[in-house]
Amino acid sequence: MRNGEAFAVNLNNIVADDVYHITEQVNRTTCQYERLKHRKVGEYRDVPLPARVRQTIEWYADKHGTLDGYLLRHPGDPTRTFPHYHIANQWQRIKKAGQIDIPGGMVVYGMRHFFASNCLAHGIPITDVAEWMGHKTIEITFKIYRHLMPGSISKAAKTLNHALADKAAGRVDRARL
Repeated sequence: MRNGEAFAVNLNNIVADDVYHITEQVNRTTCQYERLKHRKVGEYRDVPLPARVRQTIEWYADKHGTLDGYLLRHPGDPTRTFPHYHIANQWQRIKKAGQIDIPGGMVVYGMRHFFASNCLAHGIPITDVAEWMGHKTIEITFKIYRHLMPGSISKAAKTLNHALADKAAGRVDRARL
């Protein structure tokens, strides 16, 4: 998710144990719920929802409640959307306090890249990752994450080499008959 999409997380958008509908985002400038980037009003995209994330969303909703299903609201005024700067401020406080070990230079937006990188490194098709990321075209995903697939040319060469070797061995065997 983009940060603005995460700020609009809604309990009602969990459509299956492992699927979440991203339907809107909080616009950084207007601080209002708006359509998704590169989408028309009413369009959404389905993304994988790991069980641990779903359980955390449900735990948060049980502990803090929701407003029309929205988890994150302005801390001082629940009728307003979650402010974009709040996460960055919290992140810095947690980092400064040493509550958890956060590597230097790591930012919240990095979680988005962590997601894409892990999917691609584990063989998830780039077409799926591009859709889940909400990229306008697959070329965007490819340009950003191509470095994670450097072995694809070598892997293809090895695969073809084995296939050609098998074919050649088959021809040799037929020739001996």
